[in-house]
Formats: sequence, C-alpha cells, structure tokens
Amino acid sequence: MQQSDAALARSLATRIAGTIAAEIGAQPAQAVAAIALLDEGATVPFIARYRKEVTGGLDDTQLRNLEVRLAYLRELEDRRAAILASIDEQGKLTPELRTDIEAADSKARLEDLYLPYKQKRRTRAQIAREAGLEPLADGLLADPNQAPEVVAAGYIDADKGVADAKSALEGARAILMERWGEDASLLGELRDWLDANGVIRARVVEGKEAAGEKFRDYFDHAEPLAKIPSHRLLALFRGRREEYLNLELEPGNDPEQGNAYAEGRIARHAGIAAQGRPADAWLLNACRLAWRAKIHLHLMIDLFGKAREKAEAEAINVFGDNLKDLMLAAPAGPKVVLGLDPGIRTGCKLAIVDATGKLLATETIYPHEPRRQWDQSLHTLKALCVKHGVQLIAIGNGTASRETDRLAADLLKLLPEQKMQKIVVSEAGASVYSASEAAAKEFPGLDVSLRGAVSIARRLQDPLAELVKIEPKAIGVGQYQHDVDQYRLARALDARVEDCVNAVGVFVNTASSALLARVAGLTPSVAENIVVHRDANGPFMRRRDLLKVPRLGEKTFEQCAGFLRIADGDEPLDASSVHPEAYPVVERIVGMSGRDVKQIIGDGAFVRSLKPEQFTDERFGVPTVRDILKELEKPGRDPRPEFKAAQFADGVEDIKDLQVGMILEGVVSNVAAFGAFVDIGVHQDGLVHISALSTSFVKDPRDVVKAGDIVKVKVLEVDVPRKRIALTCRLDDVPGDKPARESRGEARSDGRGPRGARPGAGRPATVAAPANNALADAFARARGR
Repeated sequence: MQQSDAALARSLATRIAGTIAAEIGAQPAQAVAAIALLDEGATVPFIARYRKEVTGGLDDTQLRNLEVRLAYLRELEDRRAAILASIDEQGKLTPELRTDIEAADSKARLEDLYLPYKQKRRTRAQIAREAGLEPLADGLLADPNQAPEVVAAGYIDADKGVADAKSALEGARAILMERWGEDASLLGELRDWLDANGVIRARVVEGKEAAGEKFRDYFDHAEPLAKIPSHRLLALFRGRREEYLNLELEPGNDPEQGNAYAEGRIARHAGIAAQGRPADAWLLNACRLAWRAKIHLHLMIDLFGKAREKAEAEAINVFGDNLKDLMLAAPAGPKVVLGLDPGIRTGCKLAIVDATGKLLATETIYPHEPRRQWDQSLHTLKALCVKHGVQLIAIGNGTASRETDRLAADLLKLLPEQKMQKIVVSEAGASVYSASEAAAKEFPGLDVSLRGAVSIARRLQDPLAELVKIEPKAIGVGQYQHDVDQYRLARALDARVEDCVNAVGVFVNTASSALLARVAGLTPSVAENIVVHRDANGPFMRRRDLLKVPRLGEKTFEQCAGFLRIADGDEPLDASSVHPEAYPVVERIVGMSGRDVKQIIGDGAFVRSLKPEQFTDERFGVPTVRDILKELEKPGRDPRPEFKAAQFADGVEDIKDLQVGMILEGVVSNVAAFGAFVDIGVHQDGLVHISALSTSFVKDPRDVVKAGDIVKVKVLEVDVPRKRIALTCRLDDVPGDKPARESRGEARSDGRGPRGARPGAGRPATVAAPANNALADAFARARGR
C-alpha cells in the first residue's frame, strides 16, 4: 500500500471510530481498541469480560452496538468509494462534488448525491434532451418574461419527435422535473420536512372490508409517521402486503397545505415566483408536478423504508429481550423430572430424565377423550415416579394442558411422601426440536412425539441448556417476527443467545454440542469435536486439556477457556470464570496470604479484605483483578434468579371459566411495545395493555415486567368468541371505573394520556383493550399460535 493510501485508511478508521464512540457514549480510543480486537477475531463476550483494560470497560451492550454500526459504516465507506469511482470515470467529479460525497454521513445522502450520475433507463427527460429541448427549459427558467408557447414554437422538429409546441413544452418540463428531483440539497431538505410532518394514512382496499376484518381498526387510520409505534407500523405494512390496506404518506395533517408548502419550497429553490410574467404559471405548474408526480413518491418510498427499518430494529430488539429473559429464566437444577407433553386424541407423551438430563423412561398415556383412561394413567404415572424418584413434574402449556395439570394434581395426592411439585412450562419450540437433526442424533430410536416430552422436562431443569438446541426464531417470543428482515433477526438473536450462554458459563464435561457451539470462539464443528474427544477419552480434568481437541488451537482456547467450567478437576480455578491467562494473579494472592487456593475460594471475609491495587501489573489492571476477587468470593456464581413457579387457579382451565374481576396468578409469556401477554392457564394468553401495567406512567413495558415473571392480574374483559382476554396488573382497577383512573392522571377529558405519553398509553385498560384486538390478532399470528 502506498503511503498516501495508508494515511487515507488511517484517517478513515479514525473517522469511523469517532462516529461510533459518540453514538455508544465512549471515547474514540475505546472504540479504536474494540474495533482492533474484533478485527483480530475476538468475540464480544470475550472482549466484554476479559479485555476491560484494553477497551476502558465497554460492556456487552455497547460492544454489540459497536459491532452493528461498524458493519454499517464500513458498508457506507465502500459505497462512497464506489460512487466516487463511478462519477470519476464519467469525467464529472468536481472538487465540490467530491467534498459533498466525502461529507455524506448516511446512505440516503450518498444516494441523493449519486442520483444524477446513476446509470438508468432512458427517461422522458433524457429523450427530451436528445431532442434538443434543454435550452428551452433553461431559457424559460432564466427569463420568465418569455411566452412559453411562442418560444417553444422554435423547437418544433418532427424528425426529433417534437410535433408541436405542446410537445416541446412537455419535454422541457420533464427536464426540469428530473433536475429538481435529483437535486441532493433539495431532496434532503424535503425529506427532513416530510419525515417530521408526514402523516401515514391507511384506507381499506375497496371491496375487501369483510376479508380484511382483522385490520378493521386501520380501515381509515391516520397517524404521524414520526410518532407511530413500531408494532402499529408493522401491522399497517402487513395489511398492505396482504392487499387489504392502501397506504399513503400525506404531507401533514392538512395535505393541501402541505403540498402547497412543498411546491413552494421547490419554486424558491429554483428561483421561481408568481409575478404575473408570461412563463410564471408554466414554471409553477412544473414545480407542482415535480412534487406530486415525482419527488413525493420518491420520498414516500424512501421514508417508508426508513420507518420500516427502524420498526424492524425495535421489533428485533423486543424479540431479543424476550429471548434473553426466557433463556436466563431460573433453572430448577439437577432434579429428576417427569415431562408431560399433553394431548387429547393422540394421548399424553411422558418422559423421565435424571438429574443430569439423561433419559430414563418414556410412555404414552390416554387420560382424556376419547379413551378416558384416567385411573390407568394415574397407575402408570405412580409406578414410574416411585421407580425413578421423580421430584418435579413439567407440564407443557399446549392443548389439554390444564386437563393434564388436574391429572398431575391427583398424582401428587397419591404420592404425598415424595413431595413432588408440578409446574406448567412453555413448550414453544419443543415440536421444532423434536423433528430436528440434533434430536434425531441424540435420540435416534425414539419416536418424534416422545422427544418433545424430553425437551419439556429438560427445559425445567435448565432452560438455557435446552433452548439453545432450538432455532431462536422458533421459540416464538417475537413481535411481528415474520415481518422483519430474517437475516438481521437471525444475527441479532444469535448474538443474544451467545451473550446468555457466556454470561452463565458452560460445564464442558456435561454440555451438549449445541450448548458448546454457543460459547465464545467455538464453532459447531469444534464443539462436536469436544464432545467426541470427551466420549473417547473421558472427562476433561484441566482446561488446558482442551488444546488436545482437533482444530481447537491457542486462539480459540483464548476466546473460550474462561467460559468453560470443569467441576471436580485438577485445578480448582477451572470451575470458575477466572481466565487461565489470569491464574498468575491468583498465584500472587496465594503467595501473599500463605494459604492454599482451595482455602481462599469461597472465603468471602478474607477476599473482601484484599485490595485490587495490590495485585495489578502491566497486563492486568484494577477492573480485571476486581472481577477475579468477586469470582473467588462466590465461585461459579449464576446470574439467573432463584427458581419458583406460578400457581394457576383451580377450576379456571378454559376461557369460559373466566369472570370479570377475578384475580389470578400467571406467567408473563411475552412482552411487546404495547403491553405484556400473560399465561393464566386457560390456553389463551391475556393482554395487559401498557396503560394497565402500573399505577404510574410506563414508557416501555420492559421497565415493569419481563418474560418469565410471575405476576398477579385482574380480569377486566373476556371476549369468548374472539378468544381475547383483557387483564390489568393494577388490582384496584374496576372495569369501567374511568373517573378513578382520571384522578390518577392516567386519562384526561380530551382523551389523551399523560404529557409525553405515546398514543393510547394513558387510556384506561378497559378502553384500551378492545382497541388492541387487531394488534393481539396479528401478534398471535406472528408468534405462530
């Protein structure tokens, strides 16, 4: 690389780092260091945990944002270089244009600047230029005192396709419209204005009112584009895609006034004014058509794309947050579990796994319709539970879940001495796992239907270890997950899974290859090699033994070692999150104390008496030493909460059993931008609208609840035919008690919520719930229910 090129590359890298640093709230030097580590092949979990001194303590969230923005900005630079090269090849790259292109800070701005130079099919304007009509357009624009028809007569040329003055003027107008429609500064200004003031308008497609009933709330709907919530925007786009809704972007609440402003702005930009001159009317009409026939449509497509991208990002983030909450749900731990996959006609599938997750027994029972072998099923269950010492019963929450829950309750009465506990767990994705290649490999001789029962049992023991076997998108905790960019969704969810697995850590001698593959630095093939080596040579006794695994070299070991645990091995520190590279720090602590490392581990009083500054060196600073001391104090600490289960109400097993005013316990199954869905044990989740989550204003539902939380709710409304349940977390709410809510400032006489609230955020739950039926419909479909 030439010196000038090297200097340019350094300048570019500095600019990218500075931009990202400002966005993630860091210093440029921190961004430079993190980018260098990523470019060297380091993973985000490794950098966040073990390179705090290098990055100045950037956390995993900042690093994930940095990673995403780095890819975008590098793509931006690649596109910038391609555009400069293309215009230069055309011989049209002026110093001023180069400056503008180099200063462009977004892909939209870059494309605006490139638009006049982009190769495109022959346009009406290009045909008009070829016919020699550009001087006519320029002449009328420069001197509006000329009469358009008179001047145009001089450009009539049948051989060039200009039959009369009218044709000449139409060609000249097309030239001006294209010129204004490709003016980067004008487009940028109008885009910003329309983005801030545009109103998205939805109308039902004529004749599709009945077929599009699920979108009836949007048959005549208008809302500012800048303020519309992501879930509502995605619902509108879905309605358009399914051809039930037409969408427009109107220029403000008063479209005619907005159109007049835009047309006037084009006129001012072109130096046109209504002064009674012969060509003024023709020029102003050209401005009107430029806006209405060209620029408005171009900007609408552009802004819809931008809004959709933002909405998708929010939806992906919601999915990621819910997925993280599910994967980091409290594990029941190493207990013998009976997994029940409920079913009616095909029977209930059951599987028993031991404390390590090993399959002990399977069976199929038929307690429900049409066989109704209740007593026989209880006898089978009792015998199996006694034989294998079952401690927990995991019941899938699908069809016949509550009926099977009653069966489990009768079983507990038969075996009070075993002190078993029954828990209803989410079976989302269990069927996907059952039919997967991983399940077939793990249980080659087991029927597909029985594999689901195994998964249900294991996900109670350790949700993280079991859910990693399922494609994240199949777990079904997303908001319009099928409407977003599937590549971006997959990448974001994979990152969340990786962060969850590495936050908890993995015991290498018991983990599946699916779980190991999510450890920082390990690929699926290397993870499989670890399992093969373990099966052939016995359990690993030291972390360093991992280097004997094929294709696991020093670089991979550096990335993964700190996240892999070895219990009861030769090196006590191998069971902790202390990285092997930092063992010398612990050796200094041992040397100073005169105590064995086993005596130090877990001695909280002693560890808390140590000062991190005493054990730093040129490589390991205070942040790393502080982390080491925390790990020595509580080795292998698990960030997940303590296990507990919700208790569904007896006798409330179907939506028909619900009554307004009931107070029930349930589990938050999903969190969306507009509220939270709660499983109360009736086969249909209820919706707690954002306005009913708390007595105080809630901006983001996740500030109050997360997936897996156990909550108490009150039933506000039950719509049996449409299977819709409105709930509230405010147990003092009374259905229809609007004045009580207004006294708390949650609703106002003008129908709007508290100052600064999103639309609908301040409405009473009894009012908001029916209005969100369409949202609930679409959301349920998005989750694949």
